[in-house]
Amino acid sequence: MNIMITGADGFIGGFLSQYCSDTGHSVLGFGINEVDDSWTARRYELCDIRDSVRLSELLSTFRPDRIFHLAAQSYPTVSLLKPRETIDVNVGGTVNLYECIRSSGMTPMVVVACSSAEYGPVASENLPVRETHPLCPLHPYGVSKVAQDLLAAQYFLNHSIPSVRIRIFNTTGPAKLGDVCSDLTRRAIEIELGMRTPSLLVGNLTTRRALIDVRDMARALWLSAECCQPGEVYNVGATQIYSVREVIDIIRARARTPFDIEQDPELVRAYDEPVIAGDISKFQQCSGWAPQISLTTTVEEMLDWWRKRLGDVPVVAGPKSQSEARLC
Repeated sequence: MNIMITGADGFIGGFLSQYCSDTGHSVLGFGINEVDDSWTARRYELCDIRDSVRLSELLSTFRPDRIFHLAAQSYPTVSLLKPRETIDVNVGGTVNLYECIRSSGMTPMVVVACSSAEYGPVASENLPVRETHPLCPLHPYGVSKVAQDLLAAQYFLNHSIPSVRIRIFNTTGPAKLGDVCSDLTRRAIEIELGMRTPSLLVGNLTTRRALIDVRDMARALWLSAECCQPGEVYNVGATQIYSVREVIDIIRARARTPFDIEQDPELVRAYDEPVIAGDISKFQQCSGWAPQISLTTTVEEMLDWWRKRLGDVPVVAGPKSQSEARLC
């Protein structure tokens, strides 16, 4: 089977492309960044999701059976600074993808990576949030994901392009950059290596998230193309919820150097949803999927990943506004 992955240079895209390749499928991934040598068994092309000429060329030559659409500007904080760019990439890019598919005459199954950010703040009595809950995003990124979601639905209804919408909840794992799990594990290893004082800088300690390992998410995305009903929307995420403080406790128990906790006011964001957790029963009923990797295992592997990266090659941190963009 021919599998095309947009945004294959991203975090989830990289793991998903590896999963598809490992299960015996031909993979064409594309994105705007160069990738490393691990892509030798898979095909990767440079292509901006907004480039209709290049995208049409890739579609016509590769002729995908399935497309996983992950290309996006995915940082809420960046979306506040660059709302036009976020809408252009996320919304304009989605329109461009569907228009290129429509022009090609092909009807591949399209799985669109939507987001829990579409819901915005959800009252405690409505948690875990269901797919039928009103959408009220807090930032341009969330708005762009609502648009992607609805565009996928209308291209199915109006043009019969089979599409499944997956609202992805907080996803983390080894090689993740720019979420709190990644930032906290990195700082813990920097303390181990003597690169900073033994004080772990944190933001809001009480926000709570259902945290899923990226490898469980990759498997879920594959199953969504296998099992889900075209035109429908599904929540996919973890079933267990953790506060930031509980994540720190897991890190502290596995770090080799003790540390104190210091709250940094600059890391406390007014627009953070207090709790993000989704009701995934609809997806589980059609797919039989369940998370298999514990957060403890994920954190241990993230700590080891940072030990290797920081011990071998310095990793340049992004601006605080971006590196603290999402919990996961």
